Amino acid sequence: MDLALRDLGFDPSMIGALHDMFDFMDETTEQKPQHPSRTYIRDTKAMKATPADVIEYPNAYQFVVDMPGLKPDQVKVHLEDENVLVVSGERKREKEKEEKEGIKYLRMERRFGKLLKKFVLPENANTDAISAAFQDGVLVVTVEKRPPPEPKKPKVIEVKLLGGGESSTTGGGGVQATEGGGQQVQDGIPGEVKTD
Repeated sequence: MDLALRDLGFDPSMIGALHDMFDFMDETTEQKPQHPSRTYIRDTKAMKATPADVIEYPNAYQFVVDMPGLKPDQVKVHLEDENVLVVSGERKREKEKEEKEGIKYLRMERRFGKLLKKFVLPENANTDAISAAFQDGVLVVTVEKRPPPEPKKPKVIEVKLLGGGESSTTGGGGVQATEGGGQQVQDGIPGEVKTD
């Protein structure tokens, strides 16, 4: 932004005053919940400007993120809320060196600033099996899949005839029998059997 303002003929001392004014405006708007914060806007822009591919393999998901100009130690990969994969990094300009050596950009098309991407992981993603590799400005994050759950088999319950095949009826209309342990059962309820 500084370079664009200088190109428009703004005095460098005015640029500092403009930054202070914008910072004050940001602090004011951050206090009001109806306006998005400066951080939210910056993160949204960073997410839009960070290209990525998501690939599904039979046993894993792969997230391929372009992060040109960064070194592996400048890239961060972490989980938020147990299922949101976050990839971030920042590509900074060497402003102090540029000003000190009198370097002036005539054209700037390459992007500097924050790189950010968030992915909501599917339910079958194994968050304990995540690996990341970085080469030639490309980050590849692999998240293994959990094996599919085995289908539940119905539990078969053996039906036994009470009393070893002997049953008798009483005048009360209920069935009397003896369970395997010798306990008497009447009308399906263990306990004493009353007879008339």
